Amino acid sequence: MQVLLHHALTNLTKNDELYRRLLPKKQKTAYLIPNQMSDSGNKKLKIFNDPVYGFIRIPDDSIMELIETPIFQRLRMIKQLGLSHLVYPGALHTRFQHAMGSMYLMQQAIEVLRSKGHDISSDEALAATQAILLHDIGHGPFSHALENALVYDMNHEDLTLMFIEYLTEKMNFPLQPALEIFRNGHPKKFLHQLVSGQLDMDRLDYLHRDSFFTGVSEGVISWDRIIKMLNISGDKLVIDEKGIYSIEKFIIARRLMYWQVYLHKTVIAAENTLQNIMKRAKMLALSGKELFATPPFRHFLYNKFNKEDFICNSDLLEEFSLLDDYDIFSAIKTWTRNTDTILAYLCQSVVNRKLPRIKLQKNPFSQEEIEAVKDRVIKKYSIDNHSDADYFVNHGTTSNHAYDPGVANIMILSRDGSLSDLAEASDQLNINALSRPVEKYFISYPKELGVII
Repeated sequence: MQVLLHHALTNLTKNDELYRRLLPKKQKTAYLIPNQMSDSGNKKLKIFNDPVYGFIRIPDDSIMELIETPIFQRLRMIKQLGLSHLVYPGALHTRFQHAMGSMYLMQQAIEVLRSKGHDISSDEALAATQAILLHDIGHGPFSHALENALVYDMNHEDLTLMFIEYLTEKMNFPLQPALEIFRNGHPKKFLHQLVSGQLDMDRLDYLHRDSFFTGVSEGVISWDRIIKMLNISGDKLVIDEKGIYSIEKFIIARRLMYWQVYLHKTVIAAENTLQNIMKRAKMLALSGKELFATPPFRHFLYNKFNKEDFICNSDLLEEFSLLDDYDIFSAIKTWTRNTDTILAYLCQSVVNRKLPRIKLQKNPFSQEEIEAVKDRVIKKYSIDNHSDADYFVNHGTTSNHAYDPGVANIMILSRDGSLSDLAEASDQLNINALSRPVEKYFISYPKELGVII
């Protein structure tokens, strides 16, 4: 029976609903239909089962070839939300899943815009799909948590551009149109807005996906409704007037997700500890101390590379492409027994989830309060060097900007063809409030000190 079922499934071409009903549940998550033909008829296209959207079809042979490159497969080993799983245990999804989901939403958006009479050629659709698929390929280990910690003066967008150029020049992928879209150099500006803007496919996917995996229901958005309301006016991406309430909910959900997930105070404490681990480890490594590290990690641990180094030496990009969460965390586990007591303490804090106490407030902490906490740390841990107290006491600011009018505004298209900014068109007073950034101040310190602020 199983053999006959398998034979029937491998000969399905378009009837995805029949496939969904017939396939045994235990096989669904990994099963690929191997004989769906591409438009060119050259290779067999595949589908995969995404827990958020269901079955997603790989739209083109070249897309599958990109997905199969080691550079892209590396995203399977990089968590989407850094150390957020220490607060939300389900938040273990990866950049790979996010990239694939964003690709799916791009396909849906292009279909909607074409159905409304807008001209998007097959080549333009392919380039936009490639651009969104690769938009996060430059992320390093633990995503944003270690941005600029391993490489100086470079963010993940700089590295993404370099990776796309590498795939184009060294691996002969025809990605120049995708690169133009990514850089906002393509004549059809709305294609860039679909990749990078205040209502792009990146944001739609990560809000919906992160809400799904964290279980934070306040982040649920009507992504399908929003995509169906997309339109183009004057070469800009806009929203049909009847979709305004879905956009209002999207903005509110984004704010709630930032305070409840991305900027959750325990997540801030954990990621600051991770950053201090890297800061301490690099200081020790550059001073000549021998530390355990995998070969790719060692290359960046014992050197200070910046953007200029990457431009001058393409081998660095290849080395960076070998780095993922596992390199960093295997080192952190090993360092829990390091002879350097500060490094060992910090690593134990992350591995055993013994995280610092953290306080957030609207007003800045005074320098006297900060120094008082440092003095307690110096006394508690018998620290000789006053600057070493900075590894235990962190302070700074964090901000939440749910909607930024003036930067790729979300424009509402009225039935009479006129355009207005979301903040003006909305009848929700809180949209205007959400257009202003909210800043909070934090201080964290070891829980062993008790509540001292």
